[in-house]
Amino acid sequence: MDVSQALRQRYSARAFTEQVPAAALVQRLLEDAALAPSGGNIQPWRALALTGEPLQALLADITAAPVPDQAQSVLLSYPDNLWEPYRSRRFNNGEAMYQHLAIAREDKAARMAQNARNAQFFGAPVAILILTDARMGRPQWLDLGCFLQSFMLRATEEGLGTCVQGFWRRYNDVLQHSLGYPAEYTVAYALALGYVDDTAAVNSFRTQRAPWQEWAELRGF
Repeated sequence: MDVSQALRQRYSARAFTEQVPAAALVQRLLEDAALAPSGGNIQPWRALALTGEPLQALLADITAAPVPDQAQSVLLSYPDNLWEPYRSRRFNNGEAMYQHLAIAREDKAARMAQNARNAQFFGAPVAILILTDARMGRPQWLDLGCFLQSFMLRATEEGLGTCVQGFWRRYNDVLQHSLGYPAEYTVAYALALGYVDDTAAVNSFRTQRAPWQEWAELRGF
């Protein structure tokens, strides 16, 4: 598989088999992702990969934790009062997924149940938390994005599915207490990782990208 194929095959998987990727493979993916560009080579990432009992213990702590304020949680992932065209893109993406799953708009219980799967890493056998020092700035968060993309493409190459989750930023205090990472670190994002359950309807859902003319232009060619 080449890079172009991995780019086109990658998607956000939201259902996984119970098969656990080998530790050596997970380590190799992390090491390869760390080849991503980093301003000044400061490499502002720190990764925690969990499976088995450590993952189950974390999920139990999350289940027992108070539910974060929804309005404040959204602000951890999106700007306040999201504007066009971004507001419509986000709204249409959510509606398209629920329609794909045959979950009606008025079926709030089913929508909440689907959303709650975020807190279980969508059943993935491996959860990876990517941390960074909270004192880092936007340039370093760009580096984290490079790390993230590198990891996902390598995982795709190895036949693994991933789902990036900004959801876990809202639980940073719980995660910090449960996992014991230094207080100066914060969760940038998490990754659900595993072998994809091809029988799950949610895994046949694909998002659509805006045509390139909406966001790019060529000059002087």
